[in-house]
Amino acid sequence: MKFQQSDINDSNWELCALICETIAASPQQRITFAEYMNLALYHPQHGYYNSDRRSIGKQGDFITSSHWGADFAEVLAEQFVEMWEFLDRPSNFAIVEMGAGRGTFAANVLQYLQRQHPDLFKTLTYIIVEISPILQAEQRQSLSDIKCVKWCNWDEIVNNSIVGCFFSNELVDALPVHQFILEEGQVREIYVTAETPKNEQEEINFVEVFGEVSTPKIAEYFELVGLDLSASVYGDGYRSEVNLAALDWMSTVAQKLQRGYLLTIDYGYPAHRYYNPRRREGTLQCYYRHRYHSNPYINVGRQDLTAHVDFTALEKHGELCGLDVVGFTQQALFLMALGLGDRIASLSTNDAEALDLATFLRRREALHQLIDPMGLGGFGVLVQSKGLREEEKGRILKGLMVPD
Repeated sequence: MKFQQSDINDSNWELCALICETIAASPQQRITFAEYMNLALYHPQHGYYNSDRRSIGKQGDFITSSHWGADFAEVLAEQFVEMWEFLDRPSNFAIVEMGAGRGTFAANVLQYLQRQHPDLFKTLTYIIVEISPILQAEQRQSLSDIKCVKWCNWDEIVNNSIVGCFFSNELVDALPVHQFILEEGQVREIYVTAETPKNEQEEINFVEVFGEVSTPKIAEYFELVGLDLSASVYGDGYRSEVNLAALDWMSTVAQKLQRGYLLTIDYGYPAHRYYNPRRREGTLQCYYRHRYHSNPYINVGRQDLTAHVDFTALEKHGELCGLDVVGFTQQALFLMALGLGDRIASLSTNDAEALDLATFLRRREALHQLIDPMGLGGFGVLVQSKGLREEEKGRILKGLMVPD
């Protein structure tokens, strides 16, 4: 694949040098793309998510649903309330948010529950699993007044201990992926190596090379989702991704959850759409200052790298881990079923008279952004469960009902 070089390469050169050292120390002077992506995003000092640059929000590289106002969090809070009720109102209910960004969603959910559902709020522990020390510091500052919040790493959460809901929004898409390409009918893995600069003035240049698959788990993944790359519809040069880290993540969640739900919101497709033969370049995208492109080897440590989520893999692997599929839908339908449509209708009538025009237009735009089928509204919403009794399994969550 030919990558167009940017006129300006805003890479963190300290991080590039560290990646080069990792490549040089590897047996064949190459690393998998998953290793490269992990360093680019999560290196403890220089990775994109661990830097002090403002990467999330309207001034950063991308915007999540939480940054369009409190409505996203408040309607999801109603779903958390119903989950609590479906579990017979346990006296110790936990919401575990994985990858909480700046804490905006958590703050909005907790303020809403405290105001509208004090009975649940009294029983609630809000746990945040956040690997970025920079983001965790921001979260601690914005949530310092709310006593039910605590931060844990995975090892600090006891297996089979959580009664409640694990929640993530745009987390799985940022987990490191392996990349592969078809070459002469064979699956080959895409590795990253580095060209040695001829002098100190030259920039480090990362280069792709193809080789044998690094782990049998990739073939197992294809079998899991029912993907047959030997089919004639897949020609040479077809490339895509495999997210083994997502399966490990789901295994961990399943171990920690005793009874309750896993709610995953992200952009992606079922496997038959993800691996459509016409999607020949895969789904990997780079986000830099609210623009996206396909070159992961520039702006290293300064740009987000993401790949779409294979929801079939999450469903199938979840079943192997003891998680039942409750339902899968689009974010627009999910939020409308939870009452976002009522908020839009209210804004269009009663609230319009009470707001100045600029505020009214901003709020209307924010609500419509959440359900735009070409944007956030097209995100997938997957709900899985564990430990539910038969009568509890028969209850349909409001967010999964077809709105009128």
